[in-house]
Amino acid sequence: MPERMVPVGDAALCVETFGDPGDPAILLLGGAASAMDFWETEFCAALAAGGRQVVRYDNRDTGRSTIINFDRHPYGLTDMARDALAILDAYDLPSAHVAGMSMGGVIAQWLAVHEPARVGSLTLISTTPMGHDPGPAAQRAMAGQPADPDDLPPPTPRFLQHLADSADTPFGVESDVALFRVMNGDVRPFDEPAVRAMLERCWARATDPYAAAHHALAGRRMSPDLLTPLSTITAPTTILHGDQDPIFQPAHAEALAAAIPNARLHMVAGMGHVYFSPGLPEQLADLIALDTP
Repeated sequence: MPERMVPVGDAALCVETFGDPGDPAILLLGGAASAMDFWETEFCAALAAGGRQVVRYDNRDTGRSTIINFDRHPYGLTDMARDALAILDAYDLPSAHVAGMSMGGVIAQWLAVHEPARVGSLTLISTTPMGHDPGPAAQRAMAGQPADPDDLPPPTPRFLQHLADSADTPFGVESDVALFRVMNGDVRPFDEPAVRAMLERCWARATDPYAAAHHALAGRRMSPDLLTPLSTITAPTTILHGDQDPIFQPAHAEALAAAIPNARLHMVAGMGHVYFSPGLPEQLADLIALDTP
C-alpha cells in the first residue's frame, strides 16, 4: 500500500502496510536507527502471504518521519512506544500482534506491560529485558575489567573492538555494511548484496540520516515505567534469538524467557543480531507467522 503520514503530536510518522486490511495485523518495531526498510519487502510479503496485515514504519528521526530537535525535545523509549500506539489508532486497530527487534523488542515489551489490550501476541527478536541497562557491562568490558557476575553479559570482544576501530570512520553505507557484517556473526553467510541494497534505500529515503543517532540517547533515558516487572505480561510470547548474537548474548534471551510467564524461547542456530543471511528471513517469517495465531 502507498506510504502514509500518521500525525503523532507535533510529529508525523511514515507508515506502510502489506496484505489484506481484513487480516489480523502484525506491527513490526525496528531496532535503534532503523527505518522501515530494515524490514525487507520480501520479509513483509512473506508475512502477508501467511494471512497477516503487516504494518511497518519509519521510527521518529529515521526515513521520512519527522526529525526531532533532541536538545530541545529529548525523548525516550516510552515516547517511541506511544508512537506505535498512535499508528494502531490511525489504522483503527484495537490490537495487533507485535514483533520487535533489538530496541524495538524493548518497546514491544513496554506495550505488552502497559497496554496489554493492544497486544494480541508478542514476538521478541534479538533483544534484552526492558529496564536492563547494558551500558555498565559494556563499559567494564571496554575497560578490561572482569564481568559483573550479577549482570547480563556485555557484547562480544569482537563487536566492541569493531566499535573502537570504527569510532573515527565517517558514517555512510560502507561503514554500515561493515557494522552489519560484524552483527551477522561468522557462522551463517553474510548476504552483503541484500544489506547494501537495504542500506542504500535507507540513506536515499532519509531526511537526515544522522538524526537516527538520537535513538542511542533515547535508550539511555531510564524512567520508572521501564522498570515494571515483565511478569505482568499476559500476551502469548515467543522469543527468537541468535545463538551467535554479538550484542545481546544468549543469556539476555534466557533472562527474558525466565521473566515473562509461559514465554517460549527459540534459539536460532547460527544467527547473529540481524537476519541478513540467505534463508534466514524466510525462517524468521515462518516462526513469527506460526507464533501469531
